[in-house]
Amino acid sequence: MTTPSSTEIHASGSAAALPGSRHPDSGIFDLSDEVVVVIGGTGTLGGYIAESLAGFNARVAVMGRSEERGKDRVKAITGAGGIALFQGVDAIDNDSLRHAERVVADEFGPTTVLFNAAGGNHPKATLLPGESPCNVPEEAWRHVFDLNLMGGALFPSLVFGEAMLAAGRGSIINIASMAGMNPVSRVGAYSAAKAAVINLTKYLALEWATRGVRVNAISPGFFPADQNRKLLYNEDGSMTDRSSQIINHTPMARFGSAKELAGAAVWLAAPKASSFVTGQNIVVDGGFSIASI
Repeated sequence: MTTPSSTEIHASGSAAALPGSRHPDSGIFDLSDEVVVVIGGTGTLGGYIAESLAGFNARVAVMGRSEERGKDRVKAITGAGGIALFQGVDAIDNDSLRHAERVVADEFGPTTVLFNAAGGNHPKATLLPGESPCNVPEEAWRHVFDLNLMGGALFPSLVFGEAMLAAGRGSIINIASMAGMNPVSRVGAYSAAKAAVINLTKYLALEWATRGVRVNAISPGFFPADQNRKLLYNEDGSMTDRSSQIINHTPMARFGSAKELAGAAVWLAAPKASSFVTGQNIVVDGGFSIASI
């Protein structure tokens, strides 16, 4: 009796790949056909996301306000064999966004994946222990909402989403926050703005579901980054009291690292891997959001 060379026939009559052969879906995470824009790619989390996507063969446009950090990130990507460019952008300025979209289209082709990773807080929007939200000045509230909702999700999604809708395909991923699911004490403006990002994600997903554009969010838990380092660590490198509270409430008993967002980022960017996923908020928080007594 002869045996097929590339498949093994089971009693059920189905064929399975022999050891060493490629599964027909083994390339579902390949991003060779994708042009990815990472707004906020000059930051800690956005920068690592940009590097991760480039590692799966995407052409990546790193965008942000810091030319120095942006070019450093591009250098890291190209040094590893990836393809990337830096483009300065002001995410709350639609003219700046439209210019950036044209630059990417001219250099790489139409954008197919948008990561909205810009965001942060305002020093005056973080309450001191025992302080009232009434003490937060109006400009601090507006700054946090402009940075996280308008520039961090809405305006870029509309500018780049328009081109995606015209092409009939695309994926938009917003970086939200676990704080947008349940408010975190002392940072009410940030929590409220990120809650709005999650709701906006679902709204755009609903509107664009039949037009080939998927919209999802990733909600990180506590990840040390430039904007929160002073809240989490003392000058001597020891953890603050707030850090201890966070760790005690996190089942995995540690902070996250930027590389631990890569899996969710690549999955949502890959059109084959997440083709039936839209309107979702993927939580990466070490269990913080499920912790109880």
